[in-house]
Amino acid sequence: MKNIKVKLISIVTLAMLMATTLLSGCGASSPTAATAAADNSKSAAQPSTPASTKLVLYSALNDSDITWIKQQFKQDTGIEIENLNFSAGDAAARVVAEKAAPKADVMIGGSVEFYDNIAKEGVLEKYTSPNTKGLDNQFIDPNGYWQGWYMGVLGIVYNTDRFKNEMAPKGIKEPVIWDDLLNPAYKDLYVTSNPASAGGGYIFAADQLFRLGDQNGWDYLNKLNQNVHHYTATAGDPITLVATGQFIVGMAWAHDIETQMKKGYPIKVVVPDQTAYEIGGAAIVKGGQNTANAKKFIDWLLTKPVQEKNRDNSNRYSVMKNVTPPQGMIPLANVSLVNYDRSKASAMKADVVKKFTEMIGSKTAK
Repeated sequence: MKNIKVKLISIVTLAMLMATTLLSGCGASSPTAATAAADNSKSAAQPSTPASTKLVLYSALNDSDITWIKQQFKQDTGIEIENLNFSAGDAAARVVAEKAAPKADVMIGGSVEFYDNIAKEGVLEKYTSPNTKGLDNQFIDPNGYWQGWYMGVLGIVYNTDRFKNEMAPKGIKEPVIWDDLLNPAYKDLYVTSNPASAGGGYIFAADQLFRLGDQNGWDYLNKLNQNVHHYTATAGDPITLVATGQFIVGMAWAHDIETQMKKGYPIKVVVPDQTAYEIGGAAIVKGGQNTANAKKFIDWLLTKPVQEKNRDNSNRYSVMKNVTPPQGMIPLANVSLVNYDRSKASAMKADVVKKFTEMIGSKTAK
């Protein structure tokens, strides 16, 4: 009997141990499972991080451009734009200087040559918008760092009142080609932009080198320098100086001249033969705080309503084939363009700017 009792106790003990093991295996009373369940419950209760409603732009656009862009983008997306305005060169330099701790999400405005150069510094994020479908390849960076979203051509601006009163009596005809600007009568009455800081200034210098060849091009720039009163920091400044009568003639983007002319200033725009053109750029800054919104912004720029509004507000040509030319501007098909090698222009920019800076000396704007 004693042996039977011992066996019964052993069987009962073994059964209890097995039951405990089974329950633990199912996790019904496992402390680990309970803790995990509690953790999951806590995670489920945590609110998700709200999507950013902010975008920081470094802009090389006019104030009037950035004003409507900020208003329209917020209306369309709910995203608030903060911006700082620079010349294209200064904006590019700042993006590079902040490489270790980027402050901007997007750089916009200025010709794509500036973007090619800073892309090599590793400061731009690769992104190709789905809205590029149907665009000409020249408006899309083959390396994926920048996006072209408008076109502009260089032009001559002159003050019609001062020209009529001061130049016409001397028998001087209105300037219609680039070589007309070499007339000694324009000495200290001509103002233009600095290639070191302004996209338009650099493209103008490259224009002369491409249309005349290297040696003749530099000869032209040297002769023209004799007429230049000073070189402004941005491409748009000469228009204001000519429009307000401080100077008689200048060089700037034709669309910006047209915009000022429509405001009633006594100026005229001329698009010379063998002029150069810009592809206005936009790019996402690598490491910015609002990259998702930056991608939305690039996509937004390449929509037809935005392209049409940019055309109407700035008189720039659209990169989209189904957007008509700006009212009052010469159709792009009628513009005589120089054979502008954009890759070469980007590659030679540093050397051209250095040589140009040495040539003009202290003539930069104060």
